[in-house]
Amino acid sequence: MIEQARRNRLAGQILFVLLFLAILFLRLMPLNPGRVVWPGPDLAMCLTLAWTLRRPEQAPVLVIALLFLLEDILLLRPLGLWAAVVVMGTEAARRREQHWRELPFMIEWLRVATLMAMMMLTYRFALALFFLPRPPLGQAILQFIATTAAYPLVVGLMRWPLGLRRGLSDSETRQR
Repeated sequence: MIEQARRNRLAGQILFVLLFLAILFLRLMPLNPGRVVWPGPDLAMCLTLAWTLRRPEQAPVLVIALLFLLEDILLLRPLGLWAAVVVMGTEAARRREQHWRELPFMIEWLRVATLMAMMMLTYRFALALFFLPRPPLGQAILQFIATTAAYPLVVGLMRWPLGLRRGLSDSETRQR
């Protein structure tokens, strides 16, 4: 029984990492060369927050930190800054995951949107604090809107083909 739970947790971690790397690969592809008018959503952040709220044991903090550090390196962002902000945001969501579990999806969506806004503001504030170049505010707001709109789609895709729903985690299922 314990071996099966460990196998499920490891399979979930591997699936999370593979999906994250696929999103990163698609983000690095030059699909639309030239000037981008409407920035796309941050699907990696949506995936990470949704996975953390549905299966927190399958998205350990070290894996999240390493994946977003890799993303910082490949996207030429300030090294580790966005990774640190995402780790703080996911840990805040992880602590509240049990309280959010019983609430309807609309409330979860609102709370996740608030958390994403706070994460993006923290990132912009840190960039300004250290006099690093920031993307235009309008572009950051459009990306926030796109990311917030993409969150239900990511959750829906996680629920339908992958079967990840809100509910008892593997560790709580074993305890019952």
